[in-house]
Amino acid sequence: MASAIRPYRMGGEFFASPEGAAQRRYEALRAYFVEGLSAAQAGARFGYTEATVAAMARDFRSGDRDFFVERRPGPRVAPAKAAARDAVVALRAQGRSIDEITAALAGGATPLNRTGVWEICRDEGLERLATRAPAPALRERQARTRAITWPDRPVTEETSYAGLLLLVPALVDLDLPGAVAAAGWPGTREVAALASALSLLALKMIGQRRVSHVDDVALDAGLGTFAALGSLPKATALGTYSYRLSRDHGRRFLAALGASARRTGQVQGQSFDLDFHAIMHFGEDVALEKHYVPRRSQRTESVLSFFAQDGGTHNLVYANAACTKAGQSGEALAFARHWRQVSGAYPELLVFDSKVTTGAGLAALDAEGITFLTLRARNAKLTATLEALPSDAWTTITLDRRGPYTRPQVHEATVTVRGCPKALRQIAVRGLGHDHPTLVLTNNTTDKAARLVDRYAKRMTIEQRLEESIRSFHLDALSSAVALNVDLDTTLTIAAQLAYDWLRRRLPGYETATPDTIWRRFVSTKGSVTLGPGEVVVRLGERTYSPVLRAANLPTVSVPWWDGRRLRFELPPGKRK
Repeated sequence: MASAIRPYRMGGEFFASPEGAAQRRYEALRAYFVEGLSAAQAGARFGYTEATVAAMARDFRSGDRDFFVERRPGPRVAPAKAAARDAVVALRAQGRSIDEITAALAGGATPLNRTGVWEICRDEGLERLATRAPAPALRERQARTRAITWPDRPVTEETSYAGLLLLVPALVDLDLPGAVAAAGWPGTREVAALASALSLLALKMIGQRRVSHVDDVALDAGLGTFAALGSLPKATALGTYSYRLSRDHGRRFLAALGASARRTGQVQGQSFDLDFHAIMHFGEDVALEKHYVPRRSQRTESVLSFFAQDGGTHNLVYANAACTKAGQSGEALAFARHWRQVSGAYPELLVFDSKVTTGAGLAALDAEGITFLTLRARNAKLTATLEALPSDAWTTITLDRRGPYTRPQVHEATVTVRGCPKALRQIAVRGLGHDHPTLVLTNNTTDKAARLVDRYAKRMTIEQRLEESIRSFHLDALSSAVALNVDLDTTLTIAAQLAYDWLRRRLPGYETATPDTIWRRFVSTKGSVTLGPGEVVVRLGERTYSPVLRAANLPTVSVPWWDGRRLRFELPPGKRK
């Protein structure tokens, strides 16, 4: 029951009956904290529920003090749409389609994108036009995809994706043709296997969210040159092709690519971080298992994928999107055997969290002589045992890191876990900012505890790499029909990430930049491409970051899929002072 409002002096109605939302929040919290009202009483006085007052009190305690600041809503109108409305309506009255209206507005004073044009038509109650057959000229341009026809003399065409060709030297250095050949990817009469691989890679490296959007860019001269095709294959062709590839194709491709990455120095190959990632599916009636998706905090239909990154360079080297619940505990050993095929030896160390494998999986790794570093899941009994230890049972260590938690305490013990008969080394760590000690489990009995704790902390970088791949290469973008083989998509993500890494290592000041930054500032550059008898010349347009490219070490390379023609870049000259 709400308490009675106290009498107030003249003018007090401003405080007793606040009108603004910010002031009302303030007065409700003041009644709760200062006057001692319960959350229910304060809520009843000022028109909130008990739960809302409790939530506001929680936010206040956590540091939110902007209760007198009115939160201004964003704009309720779109100026560009308002300016173009009359022109859109007039053009639609002439029978113009959405695309035709968008094109007509592009060169005028009120340009508007396709979505804006459609929204105006919808708001005005203008119905969709009947589907039209493509114009003859367009049908001619969208002829069957074939290998590029090299001219006898130089031919120049404009392209929106000139910057994509900055990644061609990376793919040459990584021997992409050799990887495709070693994997045994199939080809067709018109499109070679390598051209199909390059077409799919091009879409991933220019940020195309889904392969179904390829028709929007298929005729771009830069993309066609990249793949040595007259135009990129269309969505149906690429989707159909992707399902011709099996898991064995992907595994052999990654093995060859991993060997090349070791040669280029992009992979050291001693230790690896492992993690699972659930790619959420948004369709209905799909035959997928349910897995926990952290971003949604729920178990839902998703594709369970497994990734491995090099512990030294933090580059992704392996992916498998054909995982199942029944077999996921064996993925760590499967990767170790994969890497033995690549390098001739097992990894020196595998680092993963407690969900990657089971006790039986740990026993299998140990039986193969593979050193691992993982976490042990806590339970109430383990926590109580550790908290009951005397203070002299804990030893202070110094970690090689910055921040407030550089001198935690550790307690070591020898333990056994279910499914693994061999005794393992357990390092309990407290003082890392958690409520309870962290339990590190390993079969490494020689290294100091500080080194092992430091090394496990660096495993978190694989989560950063996966987040970069989601942002840069749209790793999570599954269409409802899953039009592209998901395992192939994750495999191509590895190749795209290595190519971007190759480029950023040559850009002064960008050695640690994320792929989406490299895309925005360099790869998304427009320009022109000139095809000649002996070389391909790419002229890049002037941009703010052009001086970085001028200072970069961009080699002139002979490109195998261009019949040995050289790739040469022409950069815009710097402005004279």
